[in-house]
Amino acid sequence: MAKESMKAREVKRARLVAKYAAKRQRMLEEGDYEGLQTLPKNACYVRLHNRCKLTGRPKGFIRQFGISRIQFREMAAAGLIPGVKKASW
Repeated sequence: MAKESMKAREVKRARLVAKYAAKRQRMLEEGDYEGLQTLPKNACYVRLHNRCKLTGRPKGFIRQFGISRIQFREMAAAGLIPGVKKASW
């Protein structure tokens, strides 16, 4: 389980990216690279990191489901994800 502070930091970054997205795009189109330097570091979308919605785990993230591989495996085995079943051949 990730620390609450790490989850909160990621949410804060996402809000900041959304806030400055239009301004950043406009500056990029105009070629105003000095202006881009004045924006906060965390306003850049590259700094965002996907985290599991259930545990906050930053690694092993499955985009299609929004959860980590470990949670995915447990939920699939328990039959909680529709259309997913364990492969066997």
